[in-house]
Formats: sequence, structure tokens, C-alpha cells
Amino acid sequence: MTAQPSTQHAQAPAREKMDPALVRLIVILLGGAIPALLDTSIVNVAINTIGVDLHTSVASIQWVITGYLLSFGMVIPLSGWGLARFGGRASWMFSLTLFLVGSIASGASWSIGSLIAFRVLQGAGGGLLFPLLTTLIAQAAGGRNLGKLMATVSLPVAVVPILGPVVSGLIISNASWRWIFYVNVPICLVALAVAWRGLAGVGVRRPGSTRPRLDVTGLLLLCPALAGLLYGLAQLASQHSVARPAVWAPAVAGAVLLAGFVAHALLGRNEPLVDLRLFRSRGFSGASWLLFLAGLSIYGAMLLLPLYFQQARGYSALAAGLMMIPQGVGSILPRTVVGKLTDRIGPRPVTLVGVLLAALGTIPFALAGPHPSLALLVAALAVRGAGLGAATIAVMAGAFQGLNRAEIPHASSATRIMQQVGGAFGAAVLAVILASQARSAGLATAFGHTFWWCVGFTALALVPAMLLPGPDRPAVAPG
Repeated sequence: MTAQPSTQHAQAPAREKMDPALVRLIVILLGGAIPALLDTSIVNVAINTIGVDLHTSVASIQWVITGYLLSFGMVIPLSGWGLARFGGRASWMFSLTLFLVGSIASGASWSIGSLIAFRVLQGAGGGLLFPLLTTLIAQAAGGRNLGKLMATVSLPVAVVPILGPVVSGLIISNASWRWIFYVNVPICLVALAVAWRGLAGVGVRRPGSTRPRLDVTGLLLLCPALAGLLYGLAQLASQHSVARPAVWAPAVAGAVLLAGFVAHALLGRNEPLVDLRLFRSRGFSGASWLLFLAGLSIYGAMLLLPLYFQQARGYSALAAGLMMIPQGVGSILPRTVVGKLTDRIGPRPVTLVGVLLAALGTIPFALAGPHPSLALLVAALAVRGAGLGAATIAVMAGAFQGLNRAEIPHASSATRIMQQVGGAFGAAVLAVILASQARSAGLATAFGHTFWWCVGFTALALVPAMLLPGPDRPAVAPG
């Protein structure tokens, strides 16, 4: 009578163990993704050094970040198409090779123009890697323990970028800035060799399954549309007037192409690159615009903060990198609590609190003045990181509420794009504001005014946050 419960008790932990083949797959994929994860933050601390070495302005050097983010976001829809058409190993190795080539070329750049172009190439490789990582792991898991699995996978995804500024600071302090790109080379080569052996048969297309069609028209409309809008915006810093053709011509061209994409996506017969019909869902619409603004605040400040510590405070690259750690740590701390809280009370209140905390954590930088309290700035960064982390997690939960299951993959792709594009606009906008303020005020004052704009962009996210669903809405609509 007592043996049966004992046997069941002994077997219970075995059922909880993760499949060794799945663990091996996760290790292989995360190992390959580490360089791309580092590159989401490693360049930011080096921006000041690169600008000085290549004799260019902040308005131009910000394209090193903007180009990467924009390219990263635009290729996200291609990952699913490539996976279905070529299989997991081929798609993964192509993406990693593209990132490797972009890294080598970026390190060998001879001008700001060449560096921006190669960063775009690097961003394309990174943008393909992350959706592939999530999809291949989810497919291998077969729908089992996905919550626990994604929590495990997302931890290094959150931790590695925290190390980026520190690694960048160490490299800048002891070697050429070019090594922030060359450091990717040995990791990528090892990851490619491991992937060749370990990903055989992973994500292979099933015989008889239909091959998805790529929306080439949408791609050719959307990419230059966003690039034109961003380029026109960035030109404001040097032209000082919207009446100049260099400003309004690319912006108008971008707006026309964007209108063409909207018409194509809504009226076309084939599956669009980004399904704009999803915006009919109030929750998805609110979450998407909130992620755009969050990306603007997160990535815009990722450009602004290291520049502030180096230019306004006179810190070394390493010290500036170390100063970015509290924000990264703050973004990790609320992860487990926020997930449970969102399930209990809904994404709207959690997001509102997160946005307010992010704005509160930015205000001390706007009020810093010439002699700020270092302890206050460190605490502010931790609060800011906690707010942004909480808001992002809650928003991602709210984005899928009210959608049917068939719409979930499109929604996942669209939300990623919105955040990356928001980040690209954030870097461009804040660089223009900083450049214009620096012409009429001292450096400390210019940074203070620019941080106030950052506070405003963060607070603006309260508007779409009100569109998020409450706790009584179903997570996924039937069908």
C-alpha cells in the first residue's frame, strides 16, 4: 500500500525534467545568439569614441544605432518565411553568417557611411536570429511547458545586454573601438560549427506542406518608407529647417511609400508583410503603439545616457558602461512578480505603473544640473529599468488579448517590428534634439532639455496604455 505513492513520488521529478535533446538545442541556439544580444547594447558606450575617431557629429553617428535597429525590425517577417522554405539549420546558419560578415565589415569600416551600411547588414542578421530562436525552441518543445521554457530562455536574453556596455567600456579602454565588432568573430565561428552538427533535421519542412509566399511588394514599400522618414528627420540636425529639400524631400517620399504600403496591406489579396487588420483589436492597437513609444524611450535613452556620462560628466568609456548596469538589473528584478500580477489584475494597471516609474526614473537626469548626486542617478536608473521592464512584460501579455489563435503569429511579428522601429525613431529624434539644444546652450543644459523630451515621450505612453484590456478579457479569442 505504501509502495505506490512512493513510486509516484519518485517518478514526479522525472516528468519535470527537460528533454536532454531540447536542452542541447537551447544551448546551441543561445550560444549563437550571444553576439547579437551583446550588439543590442555594446555599441552605445562606444558611440562617443567612434564619433571622435571618424570625425562626425552625434546626428550622423546615431545612424550606427538607428540603421541597426531599423534593419533588425524590417527582416523579422522574413524569418518565418525562410524557416518554412529552407528549414531550421539552413536559416539559422545563413542568419548567423550574415551577422558575422556584418561584424567583420563594421570593424573594418573606413568612414561613417561604410560603418552605417555594414551595421544595417549586421542588423539584418540579428533580426533573423531572434524569431528563429523562439520558433525553433517552441517547435521542439511541442507545446509542452512553454511558460517555464520561455522564462528560462528569456533570462539570458535579458542578462546578456546588461554586459554589453561593460564589455564595450573594457574594449574602448584597452583597444580600438573596432574590437567591439571583431569580438563577435570567434563566437560566431564556433556557433556555426556547432550548429552544423547540432541542428541537422531541426525545423525541416514537412513533405506536402504549403510554402508561404513572401510579400515582396510590402517589403519594397515599407523599408524605404521608414528609411526616408528617418533620414529626413536626421537631416534636421544639420539643415536646421524643415524647408530645406534635404529634409522634406526624403520625408515626403517616405510618407508616400508608407501610404502605399498601408493601401497594399489593407486591399491586397495576398498575406501582407504586416497585417494591419490586427489594429482593429483595441488591445493590440494600444499595445503596439505603447511598444513603439517604449522602444523610442528605451533605445533613444540607450544612445543618450552613455553620451551624457562621457560628454557632460567626463566619465571614461568603462565608467559609463558600469553606470548602465543599474538600469539593466532594474529591468530584471520585477520579471517574476509582474507576470503573475498581470495575470491577476490585467495588463493595464501594471503597464500604467511601469510607465510612471520609467518617467520618474528619467526626471533626475533632466534636473541633474552641473553637479548631480551620483547615488541619485544610480537609483534613478534602477527605477527606470524596473518601470520599463514591467511595462514591456505587461504590454506583451496584453497585445494578444482579443485575438484569435490564427492571428497570434502575425501579432508577434508586428509587435517586434513596432518596438524596433520605435527604437530607431527614438535614437534619431533624441540625437536631433540634443544637437539643436547644444547649439544654443551649454552641454549640461542641452542634455537636461533632451532628457525632458525623453520624459515626455515616456509619459505619452500613458495614452495607449489606457487601451489595454482589463483582467476580465480572455487571453486569446476563440477560433
